[in-house]
Amino acid sequence: MKRYGHLFEQAFTPENLYLAYLDASKDKHKKRACFNFERRLAHNLDRLHKALHDGTYKPQPYYTFTVYEPKERKIFAPAFCDLVVQHAIYRIIYPIFNAGFVDESFACRKGKGTHKAADYAQQALRDSPAGSHTIKLDIRKFFYRINRSILKAQIERKIKDQRFVDVMMLFAEYGQPVGIPIGNLLSQTYALIYLNPLDHFAKRVLKAVRYCRYVDDFIIFGVSRARCLEYLTQIKVFIATLGLELSKYTIAPVRRGVNFVGYRTWATRRFIRKHSLFKFRRAAKAGKTDSLASILGHARRTHSLRSLIQSLWSNYHDCYLQLPQVYRRRSYA
Repeated sequence: MKRYGHLFEQAFTPENLYLAYLDASKDKHKKRACFNFERRLAHNLDRLHKALHDGTYKPQPYYTFTVYEPKERKIFAPAFCDLVVQHAIYRIIYPIFNAGFVDESFACRKGKGTHKAADYAQQALRDSPAGSHTIKLDIRKFFYRINRSILKAQIERKIKDQRFVDVMMLFAEYGQPVGIPIGNLLSQTYALIYLNPLDHFAKRVLKAVRYCRYVDDFIIFGVSRARCLEYLTQIKVFIATLGLELSKYTIAPVRRGVNFVGYRTWATRRFIRKHSLFKFRRAAKAGKTDSLASILGHARRTHSLRSLIQSLWSNYHDCYLQLPQVYRRRSYA
């Protein structure tokens, strides 16, 4: 396996730090942290460059808060200057690690978002033999159970620049013996790296023809129920080597579809989940058109879209009139 060196020098040049700042500041120019960093942009970038190269750089304490949708999670938001450093790292490591990911691994990859994952799942249902089954699995408290020693070893299989790895691992620490913080840009990439062996195990050892994963949710399509149970046993053993365990699993006939990446999907139709419908009604009552547009964007190319827009037309006409033009075509109303 090829290992990459001299990445520290590539990641933390003045030019790459400036490009990282541009990435970090997208859609954030109105936020105070971004504004304060921009006020003395050259000075702040130079300060980061100096701290990184003389070995004194340390991330600032996280700003923490809790979210409750879709479930309770503690979020660790980095300081803006640390976000710039993360983007500088990400710009270098993404192409290195992305080349080793399987095509069926979605989330936080370019062109591999929820819509692509949902499209793949629907096509897999269509391609599955009649009478076959799916097995859908979920890992218990995935981000909080990641073993940082294992993660570091996985990173070092690709990267031999120890100084660069040490900076990378600064963003995996958050005061607990195991786990990585939810909220970091790099945490998403670390999650992809950590479960990449599972993807290759499913494809190469289990020989799963139709398989996909989105973060810690993964599905195997189109096999017999007996084979699902075999896979279940083998997967439990394999993820235990990563210090992980299953939270839940579901074995069901293909005809029942799957609940995946925010959609209820069958071979011939797709709907948004009930929780999204609840958020839609709440946003409509509050007149939050930005939230409505976001939910409608999530619902595009589903059978839910027409009924949502008709509901706005009938019950919340003022909100309907404020929607982007694409959602106000005559055929919907």
